[in-house]
Amino acid sequence: MLRLRVQPAQGDPFDLPLDREEIVVGRASDCDLTVEDRYMSRHHARVFKRDGDWWLEDLGSRNGTLLNGEALSDARKIAAGDEVALSGSALSLIDTDAPVVADLATTSVPPDHTVFRQASELLESQVSLPPTSMETVPELRSYASRLQILNEVHQVLARSETLEELLSSLLEHAFELLSPEEAVAVLRQPDGSYERAARQALPEVKEEHPVSETLVREVAEKGMAALVLDAAQDERFAAAESIMVTGMRSLIAAPFNDADGPLGLIALSSRLSQRQFEEADMELLTSLAAVAALRMRNLALAAEAEERRRLAREIELARQIQLGLLPDELPELPNFDVYGGTEPSQGVSGDFFEVIRHSATRCSVAVIDVSGKGISASLLTASIEALLAGALESSVSPKEICRQVSGLLLERTPAAKYATALLAALDPETGRMTYANAGHNPGLLVRADGTIEQLSPSGPPIGLIPEAKFEERAVDLAPSDLVVLYTDGITEATNLSEDEFGTDRLAGVCSEHRQRPLEELAEAIDAAVTAFVEGVPFADDRTLVLLRRQADS
Repeated sequence: MLRLRVQPAQGDPFDLPLDREEIVVGRASDCDLTVEDRYMSRHHARVFKRDGDWWLEDLGSRNGTLLNGEALSDARKIAAGDEVALSGSALSLIDTDAPVVADLATTSVPPDHTVFRQASELLESQVSLPPTSMETVPELRSYASRLQILNEVHQVLARSETLEELLSSLLEHAFELLSPEEAVAVLRQPDGSYERAARQALPEVKEEHPVSETLVREVAEKGMAALVLDAAQDERFAAAESIMVTGMRSLIAAPFNDADGPLGLIALSSRLSQRQFEEADMELLTSLAAVAALRMRNLALAAEAEERRRLAREIELARQIQLGLLPDELPELPNFDVYGGTEPSQGVSGDFFEVIRHSATRCSVAVIDVSGKGISASLLTASIEALLAGALESSVSPKEICRQVSGLLLERTPAAKYATALLAALDPETGRMTYANAGHNPGLLVRADGTIEQLSPSGPPIGLIPEAKFEERAVDLAPSDLVVLYTDGITEATNLSEDEFGTDRLAGVCSEHRQRPLEELAEAIDAAVTAFVEGVPFADDRTLVLLRRQADS
């Protein structure tokens, strides 16, 4: 009977019988096979039966589907032994009725060759073996001695503060307990390669040889413990120059296994004239490697925690700097009420706003949204604020400010860095507002009777293209008219169904609550967006600026 073996990105593998005609795989709850994998598409791939054969089809997934390492462009027939990669998860088709074929990783070999054992099974058998099952005093003493050794090694390794200290201590104890002539520990690197992390060799050996690829493949990658009784008798090692060093013929190796995957291996070797290792030596080394792997994970977690704390400190510092760029308080304008605020999605924001009163007849308003999020976006925001500062203080028109800042930004930043902006010059006495919209979301002009007009884009984003041209437009605000300027973090907020809040919903809320105090209107907008997203985290920063001409002006 055919079955699907599923290895999710997180969690233990499991089997699924192929007892239906079709199985849709994805992270959505309505899939036949739902897999917890954040990078998998909601409906990622389909396994289906056609004319007695099983086929595999990608369902337009974002990250694609690989069959035996090749990207799937159309439906392909699959058979037992095929490997399927879906994002960080994997599927394999297995035939439970097929005869068992002898495999290097599970087969015992004659005593003059090589023994491989699953390291996890060795550890489980050692832990599950109760002292009451031991019939002789020497067995009990051996059991107690092993526990004492492991306890001592665990305590020593626990005092290691760095990976280098840990490996050095581990090799020292391995030499003391198992008397090899040479030892090497290698660790898996982030790119999947393996590099020697520590080595202790015979004094007369000057040249370092790489660890056997066979050992790396079987021990580190498959999680096997190895006992090579005589390398000269095993064709996989007899002709290899990489069996640690020339002349080494007896060897034991064990993996550094972690719940997230293999970390590397430790191998001890000796010449037959000096030492031939036994299965008990392999078992002890496997236990030592397991203790070391646990400590490696603890060190990695401690390093990750420290890195998170460092990043948190940097984000908080960036947040404080950015808060210093935002206006402490908004100016009082004759005949107008004003509100402004921003909510970052990742601690620091890529949004910026400014309201400056120059005189009784002139006020500048700016709302900026830079590309990207987080710290990089906040740095670009600070640059734009510096470029805007002088221009806003002058009597330059909004379209000229856009032109100047766009050219400077293009010269000083990479091509992928740009910003949308809506800049306006308001005369509070007459209510006339002149604006330039540089690729920004359309501002909303909510008239006193509730009708909506849009302040649509009049040019490209600033810093995007050379010699960009911007148009300028004007509107006259009557008493009780309301201007709503915002960033796309509000309108592009999504709910569980991946629907966006949208401009129409925002306009509806603004029209309904247009006569309320501006702070209450802002709260009503925030409440409407929060209710809409149904708990989905906001993916972008949210900035809102409100201007309303007073009814009696």
